[in-house]
Amino acid sequence: MIQVDGLYKSFGDLDVLRDVSFEIRDGETLAIIGRSGSGKSVLMKHLIGLLQPDRGRVSVDGVDLGTVSYEELRQIRTRFGVLFQGGALFDSMTSAENVAFPLTYFADMTGEEVQNRVDECLHLVNLADVGPKKPSELSGGMRKRVALARAIALEPRYILYDEPTSGLDPETSNTIDELIRTLAQEMNVTSVVVTHDMHSVLTIADRAAFLHDSRLHWMGTVEEIHQSPDPVLDAFVKANEYHVGNPSAIPSARSTPE
Repeated sequence: MIQVDGLYKSFGDLDVLRDVSFEIRDGETLAIIGRSGSGKSVLMKHLIGLLQPDRGRVSVDGVDLGTVSYEELRQIRTRFGVLFQGGALFDSMTSAENVAFPLTYFADMTGEEVQNRVDECLHLVNLADVGPKKPSELSGGMRKRVALARAIALEPRYILYDEPTSGLDPETSNTIDELIRTLAQEMNVTSVVVTHDMHSVLTIADRAAFLHDSRLHWMGTVEEIHQSPDPVLDAFVKANEYHVGNPSAIPSARSTPE
């Protein structure tokens, strides 16, 4: 379980997060939503200790990240897989080498074991044949899936997704959403999805945390999103549904895309 208690973070005179507290339950998929600049990605970086709070704390499995040594923090990070917004693949490496990278540095495995795990991860994201290809030879959606294969290589307990469907067409976005749901079920991982894509939220998440004005403004299940009387949340949801272009196409909570 991940717990965030009284988290404050500022950059200069800009307050990005103010008194943010919540917990992420084991096995759930939590969506962190909010407008651009609301602090979603800053919050995600605190969850793996890439940023330290000005006040408050983040605890992973009962361990306060602000109290551990760098070596201990490094070990805790092996419990996490991260899908960065742009994929963050190494252009000079093949897809297989990208997936193998964390295994080479953090796992005590033979070369054959690494290769078998790489093949398994690429198969899980339906890209079994792209191992020899470099990122420049792949589509945007395929690069995201290779990056996801790398994120799950160490069999993490937690997977963090930073805008996983950003810049993708609707069909490819649906593919990524389905992969997130499948991996959550098959690997029994806890997933945190930072996004402003309400279509994805209603498709993949169990609960949502809405950041607004540097604070945790609302938190609840996806079933409660459209039932909430909160005008700020309602305006955010309607604006995003309108942006999709067809509000009636937004799926009901936890529905499976056709």
